[in-house]
Amino acid sequence: MIPVQLDNVTKVYGEDSPPISMDLTIEGGEFFTLLGPSGCGKSTMLRIIAGFVQPTSGRVLFGEKDLTRTAPNRRDTGMVFQNYALFPHLSVAQNVAYGLTVRKVEKKEKARRVARVLADVGLDGYEDRRIDELSGGQQQRVALARAVVISPSVLLLDEPLSNLDAKLREETRVQIRRVQSEAGITGVYVTHDQAEAMAMSDRIAVMEAGRVHQVDTPREIYHRPATAFVARFIGRSNVLPVEVAEAREKDVTVVLPGGARLAVSRRDDLELAAGERTFLSLRPETLRFTTPDEGRLRGTVTNLEFNGATTSYEVALEGELTVQITTPDQTSGPRTGDTVSLDCESARAWLVTA
Repeated sequence: MIPVQLDNVTKVYGEDSPPISMDLTIEGGEFFTLLGPSGCGKSTMLRIIAGFVQPTSGRVLFGEKDLTRTAPNRRDTGMVFQNYALFPHLSVAQNVAYGLTVRKVEKKEKARRVARVLADVGLDGYEDRRIDELSGGQQQRVALARAVVISPSVLLLDEPLSNLDAKLREETRVQIRRVQSEAGITGVYVTHDQAEAMAMSDRIAVMEAGRVHQVDTPREIYHRPATAFVARFIGRSNVLPVEVAEAREKDVTVVLPGGARLAVSRRDDLELAAGERTFLSLRPETLRFTTPDEGRLRGTVTNLEFNGATTSYEVALEGELTVQITTPDQTSGPRTGDTVSLDCESARAWLVTA
């Protein structure tokens, strides 16, 4: 299993665009996702790994090999594009076999490998179908099969599910992850879909405007976001301005809008002193309705949405701030216009930087 290292890689397109930079190692065999909004630089970094774009500075290494100036066809990668890039005049089997044909693989071995990978992606029996006879999900699986049949060291996927409907995306992401894992290939995946990244990835790099905000596991990124951007971008979060009242060795007491005080875990990488201002991330599920005597926050319900198993509330707090709350659905919950008291799980509150 081959690791991929981006050694202080930067790409500068011009004075009007922020530089795109990354310095990290993708471990051999892991499924690593570059996640961020459109224009953040994630696809540029994928194309730098593939060799389609040359970095302004830095190095790209596969294992110990420096491939920064190596042509794309000599990097031992398989790539799945957003539009699949299939050959409409070739059959399913011919599309999948294309890379093997270019590599002059012996006919019997080629047939064996094509049959195996089509079975892996659930398309055995489709060998002679034309591409225009397939659904979008089936075409995506052909593209995946074509990328992995050559047994690449690194599998690159550039938003391959963006053209599928929600149900197909959920089904196909499971298949992609299974095929990558069973093949023992290092996977690098690009998406703007947070749920997709959280469900599929071993680790995620969250990007914005060319900058990497955080690299970590999905669980760590969700529960311990590094910045306000990560907290807002990954799922939903209430990011509230707070003032530090007291900083101790293991925790920090902050004052929330409206005067409520809350002790939260101290971040080792964040030096704070009394009087400083920062931000607090509170996930909607960490807030709860309570009695006026117990509640540290007060406000008015301005909106609610029934989501099946849960109900989401929007509450306008004192101090012109709004928070979102998610609770298990219950018929006796508050209604729009009700005045409510809130409290939160201190253990799940998390300080973030701007």
